[in-house]
Amino acid sequence: MTRIILASSSPRRKEFMNYLGLQYECIKPDVDETVKEGELPENLVLRLSKDKAFAVSADNTDAVVIAADTVVAIDNQILGKPNNREDAFNMLKKLQGRTHEVFTGTSIVYQERVKCFCVKCSVTFDCISDDELKTYIASGECDDKAGAYALQGIASIFIKEVSGSVTTVIGLPINEVRKALRELGVCIKIVSGAK
Repeated sequence: MTRIILASSSPRRKEFMNYLGLQYECIKPDVDETVKEGELPENLVLRLSKDKAFAVSADNTDAVVIAADTVVAIDNQILGKPNNREDAFNMLKKLQGRTHEVFTGTSIVYQERVKCFCVKCSVTFDCISDDELKTYIASGECDDKAGAYALQGIASIFIKEVSGSVTTVIGLPINEVRKALRELGVCIKIVSGAK
């Protein structure tokens, strides 16, 4: 049986992996996620997902390693994870009442084979009052989330429209991952009610 590693500690990515019915383990990679000057969102998430996949694969050459990275971008500005609550507020102020893009880059490394892809999705926020933003931020949900929000959580009440794959926004474009794993010969067993 092929060993599979998810190079992430994200509970959302784990949940999506569970839907594929795969036995896998998680190893959080240690990589520098600093944005390079002038780096475009698509290039950033592809570079970081590759760095994460190769970092874990280096010590686990027998395994299929899956890594992903997600960023939010608006007006060509990349919004990663907020540094603090004030940063989260400023990010959400930029997003409210507007459409932004979410990019998730995914890299899958198995022996000598590497599959990399980036999936983009558009998300439109409704207008949100400062009080609503402060209440949302106080919930803590925005911590450690690209763009300071979680589409699948409380922030869903602010979302007006999503164009593209919802799983991309949540952090792992699972349809594309499923297809890539099948191309690598990994047996997928879709599981209902996966935990």
